Amino acid sequence: MADHTFLLQRVQPAMVGLIDGSLSTLAPIFGIALASHNTRYAFVAGLATALGAAVSMGFSEALSDTGELTGRGNPIMRGSITGGGTFFGGILHTLPFLIPHYQAAIITAIVVVAFELVVLAFLRWRFFEDSFVRALGIVTFAGIIIAAVSAGLGNVLS
Repeated sequence: MADHTFLLQRVQPAMVGLIDGSLSTLAPIFGIALASHNTRYAFVAGLATALGAAVSMGFSEALSDTGELTGRGNPIMRGSITGGGTFFGGILHTLPFLIPHYQAAIITAIVVVAFELVVLAFLRWRFFEDSFVRALGIVTFAGIIIAAVSAGLGNVLS
């Protein structure tokens, strides 16, 4: 029972945040980077998106239920975990845009995104009894869709 509670009240909110932060911030960061070829603009877009998404996801999780009927635990704790996970997931592939050289920043960010997808797949395998290959396929598919949209917009608007 303690494992189930930990999974429901800590791991699941963290995974929601990490997945959302890792995926939802891809489009604005890469869209701005590809449209402007300016790493500073991409960094600002990524930082603003990671912060905004963290606050939004944190409040959404905290306000989604009180935890009394569902057993999901304290809403403030869940919201904090989700918001923190969202920020962490979004800021990881934003940090490479502190590199002033455009191509080096893009390549580093892509490597970081690949690492994030592997970590997300590992966590789904570890905590949710999903196969690693299936979990990697699902998160990679979502990442590819988002990356294609952002690349398309970035290239059209450049």
